[in-house]
Amino acid sequence: MVVDARPTGADNVLTGEGMLRRIIPLLVAAMLLAGCSPSTSATASAGDRALARAYHEQLSDVEVSGSGRVVRVLSDDADGGRHQRFILELDSGQTLLVAHNIDVAPRIPTLLEGDEVEFKGVYEWNGEGGVIHWTHHDPEGFHEAGWLKHDGTLYQ
Repeated sequence: MVVDARPTGADNVLTGEGMLRRIIPLLVAAMLLAGCSPSTSATASAGDRALARAYHEQLSDVEVSGSGRVVRVLSDDADGGRHQRFILELDSGQTLLVAHNIDVAPRIPTLLEGDEVEFKGVYEWNGEGGVIHWTHHDPEGFHEAGWLKHDGTLYQ
């Protein structure tokens, strides 16, 4: 007499073929979901790529735009023109010092760590990631206007 030793019914769910039938769709779904959450490098914006290039090539005086998350709010710089200062982290991981001239443009009054800020300005290289300035209009009209955008408000 030949006996079929394969599990049947409820036992089949937990072992062998039954387990594979249940796990494979779950694994496929998990891989698809992971693919729907692109990595930082895949989602890096054109602005992030331009800033990374400027940093790696040690370029300065580069018109840039982008956005980032505030990781640190610094005290104002009062040496010369007054500047509101904060550190942004881009999606790429690069950090930038933003020096926003508050003698020319309004300060962002409610800026907090964790806030998202969009920017348009001029990048200057330094070994710590770089500085963004000219985030304001030019009172004399010679330089293209820059800006900061926070919570839907434009600061120029």
